[in-house]
Amino acid sequence: MFQRIRDDIASVFQRDPAARTTWEVLTCYPGLHAVWAHRLSHWLWHRGLRWLARWHAGIWRWLTGIEIHPGARIGRRLFIDHGMGVVIGETADVGDDVTLYHGVTLGGVSWNNGKRHPTLGNGVVIGAGAKVLGPIEIGVGARIGSNSVVVKPVPAGATVVGIPARIVQEAQPPSEAHTALAQSLGFDAYGLSRDMPDPVALTLSKMLTHIQQQDAQLHRICEALRAHDVGIREADLETLELPAFCRDATAADRD
Repeated sequence: MFQRIRDDIASVFQRDPAARTTWEVLTCYPGLHAVWAHRLSHWLWHRGLRWLARWHAGIWRWLTGIEIHPGARIGRRLFIDHGMGVVIGETADVGDDVTLYHGVTLGGVSWNNGKRHPTLGNGVVIGAGAKVLGPIEIGVGARIGSNSVVVKPVPAGATVVGIPARIVQEAQPPSEAHTALAQSLGFDAYGLSRDMPDPVALTLSKMLTHIQQQDAQLHRICEALRAHDVGIREADLETLELPAFCRDATAADRD
C-alpha cells in the first residue's frame, strides 16, 4: 500500500511542473485524494458493502469535485490534474499511468446492465472537457484532445480530436530551414498544437514549406547553369517588409 502511495506522489511530480514539495502534493491535490478515497470505496464495493461504498464515494465527490463510482477499476499512478468535474462510471477500466484533466467524463450510452463504460489502456492522456462514451477501448498511449467526444474505439498511439472525435495525423517536425524562415516572418511553427490543429496555422506552415522548397530548387537550377558558363543576371529582389506585429514578435523573441 505504501509503495502505491509513493508511486502516486512521484507521478504527480513527473506530470505537473507546479508541484513543489511532497507536503504540497499530499495536502493540495484533490485528484490524488479522490484516487486514494476510491481505493477504499472499491474495497467496500467488492465486499458487498455497496451502500457504504456509495456513501463514502459521495462524501469525497463533495470534497474534491471528482466523481468515481466505487465499481470502476483504476490502475496504478492515475493522475487527475485539477480534477473538478471529472466523472468515471461504474464499469470503466482505467490502465496504469493514465492522465485525466478537469471536466473529463468516462460515461455510458446505455441503460442496460453489463459493460457500459470505456476501457483505457496504459499511458492514455485525455484533455480537459473530453467525453469518452460507451464500452469502447482506448488503446495504449492514445491521446484525446480537449473537448472531444469519443464514441468509437481509438487505436494505440493515435491522437483524436473533434466532435465526433477523429484520428488526426501528427505533423512532422519542421526542418531547420523551415524553422528559420518561419521565425524570420514572425511565425512560430512549433506553436501549432498536434492535438488541436489550427487550419490557418497549418496553411501558413504549408506555404512556408513550399517557399523553402522553391528556393532550394531555384538555387540548384542556378548552380547548374553557372556550371555550364551560362550567364545569369542576379535578380534585384525587393526587401521583405514585415508587418508591425511580426517585427514586434521577432524583437521580443530576440530579447
